[in-house]
Amino acid sequence: MPHSVPHLVSTDWLAEHLDAPDIKVVDGSWYMPAMGRNPKEEFARQHIPGAVFFDLDGISDTDSLYPHMLPSPEKFSSRIKALGVGDGHHIIAYDGAGIFSAARIWWTFRAMGHERVSVLDGGFKKWVHETRPVEQGISQGSERHYTARVNNFIVRDKNAMRANIETKREQVLDARSHGRFDGSAPEPRAGLSSGHIPGSLSLPFDLLINEDGTLKDETDLRAHFEAAGVDLARPITTTCGSGVTAAILYLALTSLGHQSVALYDGSWTEWASDPESPIATGSV
Repeated sequence: MPHSVPHLVSTDWLAEHLDAPDIKVVDGSWYMPAMGRNPKEEFARQHIPGAVFFDLDGISDTDSLYPHMLPSPEKFSSRIKALGVGDGHHIIAYDGAGIFSAARIWWTFRAMGHERVSVLDGGFKKWVHETRPVEQGISQGSERHYTARVNNFIVRDKNAMRANIETKREQVLDARSHGRFDGSAPEPRAGLSSGHIPGSLSLPFDLLINEDGTLKDETDLRAHFEAAGVDLARPITTTCGSGVTAAILYLALTSLGHQSVALYDGSWTEWASDPESPIATGSV
């Protein structure tokens, strides 16, 4: 069995290990349209030396009606080995915002059975602020052997979420803003009503991130989960708008040592697109 790796690594740690043969750095930057940023262009302009670009929308189930849903293991394996990422690599995922889409990349690798993956705490934002080395252009390593093995234990679909409303076996924790959760603010995607899955709890993801883009410390994280009404001794499924920021809650919970966490892949986009899905509004 490959040895376990930390869920988060610091910029100091990466700078020290950047040239290690088993390290593979992956830029998983992705942004909401309203953020007005083009991650591929930003990557070509500058990125951490040796990094490859992980296209969150491209390396997904592009036949799905919903954005960046998990791809088949066959597609994932094909795309990942073409990036020069192999089974034995310790993958370091980062993004340009600090901790945003990198958490989704981290969770995706774990969902595909790759446990040797970490998130760069503070991401490219912190790396650049510390004037560490960068390179330009599009780099891609030689093709490596990669085999995805889906870990269904950490993935939830709509049927599981509907069943959980009745069983209440898992707590459901929503990473969207309080306004989108309680129905008082609109969804960014046209045609979707706001609100939440009945019985779920609200914890906006940005409460867990420091100003420098790093994840808050264990004491602060626990305080936020407890303030949201979360019982850290019980199973939890995270959700959000399209499965990206839900991964930040997932990362935070895992970093606290929580052993029973899953993520609803389709999240609110899938849930609210189905006219038969029950939708609750108001605060919990």
